[in-house]
Amino acid sequence: MTKRHEAKYKIDRRMGQNVWGRPKSPVNKREYGPGQHGQRRKSKLSDYGVQLKAKQKLRGYYGNISERQFRGIYQEARRLKGDTGAHMVGLLERRLDAVVYRAKFVPTVFAARQFINHGHVKVNGRRVNIASFAVKVGDVIEVKESSKQMGLVLEARALSEREVPEYIEVDESKMTAKFVRIPTITEVPYPVMMEPHLIVEYYSR
Repeated sequence: MTKRHEAKYKIDRRMGQNVWGRPKSPVNKREYGPGQHGQRRKSKLSDYGVQLKAKQKLRGYYGNISERQFRGIYQEARRLKGDTGAHMVGLLERRLDAVVYRAKFVPTVFAARQFINHGHVKVNGRRVNIASFAVKVGDVIEVKESSKQMGLVLEARALSEREVPEYIEVDESKMTAKFVRIPTITEVPYPVMMEPHLIVEYYSR
């Protein structure tokens, strides 16, 4: 089992929160952390610890992307005018795997990455197999015709625990999604509170 695949089952418990709002999250049964020391009383986190946890939670939410990629997103956000934290979220939501997940083409963001890597997704009519591909406003994302009846896709369409956000327009009959606009932080449907300002503080140390 790869480190990233393993992380899918441990991130919730490590954070002590149901990060994706999933009904089967292990946190719903055990709120303590994983491992033999998971039930120890937790000491109060330092400012650094709070900032680090905020970073790991947001990074984990988007499929446990690598630290190198995540830092690159922060650096790109910092170059833009305005709120760096808000720009970070906007850049993360522009990732192709995030859009595929938001459009409910697949059940999890981890599945979205694999779905894209295996060539099941097109952007503006052209196949794209890079999960980190940056979607632009107005781009149309679609599931390949031959992939529309995959079990993974049918499972995602039946999910009731999350809705498609307003900044993505989905045509369920055609299995297409249009990225309408870059969302504000308040528009992004995080099941738990994300604190991008703490991540900015972490990288600004």
